[in-house]
Amino acid sequence: MLKKRIIPSLLLKDGRMVKSRQFGQYRDTGYPLTAARIYNAQRADELMVLDISASTEGRSTLFEVIEQIADECFMPLCVGGGIRTLEDIRQILKGGADKVSMCTAAVEEEGLIEKAAERFGSSTIVIAIDVKESDGRKEVYIRGGRTPTGKDPVEWAKSVEEKGAGEIYLMSIDRDGTMHGLDIPLIESVAHAVCIPVIAAGGVGHLEDFKKGFDAGASAVSAASIFHFTDQSVIKTRKYLVNNGVNVRP
Repeated sequence: MLKKRIIPSLLLKDGRMVKSRQFGQYRDTGYPLTAARIYNAQRADELMVLDISASTEGRSTLFEVIEQIADECFMPLCVGGGIRTLEDIRQILKGGADKVSMCTAAVEEEGLIEKAAERFGSSTIVIAIDVKESDGRKEVYIRGGRTPTGKDPVEWAKSVEEKGAGEIYLMSIDRDGTMHGLDIPLIESVAHAVCIPVIAAGGVGHLEDFKKGFDAGASAVSAASIFHFTDQSVIKTRKYLVNNGVNVRP
């Protein structure tokens, strides 16, 4: 059985690390390389680095920051933000990333997922699905949560799997930064509809939330606020999960 993964996430804005709340109200939380070093020392299973302003500003990801993190940290690295072409993906992977995450381009650039999976392998392609609820209906959003797509998250998840994506990064915009717990019904609906791994994100505030995410079908849980703003850590999270029967890396 595959081990469940604990994935801290770093959000970059103008080269600095920030924490958002529902994709807004950004709060500066320091220098990304410093945080990456800490997560590396704590043996995080993976690190997610997302340049959250790249797509909205129409520019590429900050390659220099990614290269610095990759040079000093030895955990698998997934990078997203501003990726629109096969050349963007090549540059990110060349810079030291193990995977790339796409959200906006996956929706807007016809055939990009298929071409990327064929060129670089499905295992390197992660599709971020950002979900917001309105009038009782959950919908996929792009461009940093600003633009609705009309897509149902479950149907879109099935579609990206068919196109060759190797993993899904499932983010609840409504829960982002609130520390009020993951959107369990959303995780269950997507995880049970696809065969590829699902990374659950948005709302982790207690160690119990990691277990709830795994119990709902997630292969990994990604979190930021709980590590930035409480005394919890990757080490404490792993110990809690082991003590509660979750199959994680020791």
